[in-house]
Amino acid sequence: MTATRVLVLNSGSSSVKYQLLDMRDSSRLAVGLVERIGEANSRLVHTPPVDGGTGRRERSGPIADHEAALKAVADELTRDGLGLDSPELAAIGHRVVHGGLRFSDPTVVTDEVLAEIERLVPVAPLHNPANLTGIRTARALRPDLPQVAVFDTAFHTTMPEAAARYAIDVETADAHRIRRYGFHGTSHAYVSRATAALLGRDPSEVNVIVLHLGNGASASAVAGGRCVETSMGLTPLEGLVMGTRSGDIDPAVTFHLERVAGMSTDEIDALLNKRSGLVGLCGDNDMREIHRRMEEGDERAGLAFDIYVHRLKKYIGAYYAVLGRVDAVAFTAGVGENAAPVREAALAGLEGLGLTVDSGLNAVRSGEARLISPGGARVAVAVVPTDEELEIARQTFELVK
Repeated sequence: MTATRVLVLNSGSSSVKYQLLDMRDSSRLAVGLVERIGEANSRLVHTPPVDGGTGRRERSGPIADHEAALKAVADELTRDGLGLDSPELAAIGHRVVHGGLRFSDPTVVTDEVLAEIERLVPVAPLHNPANLTGIRTARALRPDLPQVAVFDTAFHTTMPEAAARYAIDVETADAHRIRRYGFHGTSHAYVSRATAALLGRDPSEVNVIVLHLGNGASASAVAGGRCVETSMGLTPLEGLVMGTRSGDIDPAVTFHLERVAGMSTDEIDALLNKRSGLVGLCGDNDMREIHRRMEEGDERAGLAFDIYVHRLKKYIGAYYAVLGRVDAVAFTAGVGENAAPVREAALAGLEGLGLTVDSGLNAVRSGEARLISPGGARVAVAVVPTDEELEIARQTFELVK
């Protein structure tokens, strides 16, 4: 029997998201989430392939750690005849946020690979430790099975040095691995390729600006299938305005807050990552709620929306200049796929660049990839639902099959 299934694990600090896919047709056999790991009110939600998801199961109660969480996941899969001991399981693919410069491709996990991921913890302190825990636990459960790390940063390793380097002392930068790495790479890879398919063209022929707009948000300029610029940097803090992150800011703001407000490094870090962005501007990081408040005349919500769109429009223009020729702009992720006002406002006034939105097409809600630009538009504008789990599964399976 040929093994064609891939289990995708996305291990967070207190959660595990998972999907089991059959790579013969990319179908999902099971989807689930374990959240609040380590708390008394942990919860597991598991959706098996029964009647379009009507067989969804939930269980609550303490789940002590990631090992217990993955064992609970294995139990749920076994109930559906999809256990981790199945000979049809080809590999387990793991999302790893930071791979530095060394990992530009999906990589079979070895002790040496684990050690390198651990060495990158200082530049991804919130993510890499949790990713490591998930990998180690999965290896203990199935030591005979290939474990594959797929890195958020990998797609961006093709950036030229002019885009990746910060203009600081080279020796200091190299000694401390300070450069722009970028994130959301699996999403940008998937969406840029899916956009080319939507246009009926090969990715190598297409230049795309991808706008991944969720609670975390990033932009990328993709030339012929290769990333040449992206908005996030050493960490996921740089770039666009996000749900709780500031995005671009004068670095001297941190010195000012330390000297004038007496804030510590940790306090400033928490401010910029957790109490800034949309939530810092208006108290909400849900674009639906912000839009509702705008319709009621809420000025703070309106200003937050304007700042968000202004930053987004700046990046679209900048990446148009970087690429020289743009074939498509693709919106993706929670806000990008669902917030029609954001898409329309971000491109308003850019008609001279060939960018325009058909208001009727833009208003249509759909889970399918689609064009929202008028027929004959010089630059296609698309909404392309991202599928990071499928991208991780595809890269994992290609590596081990």
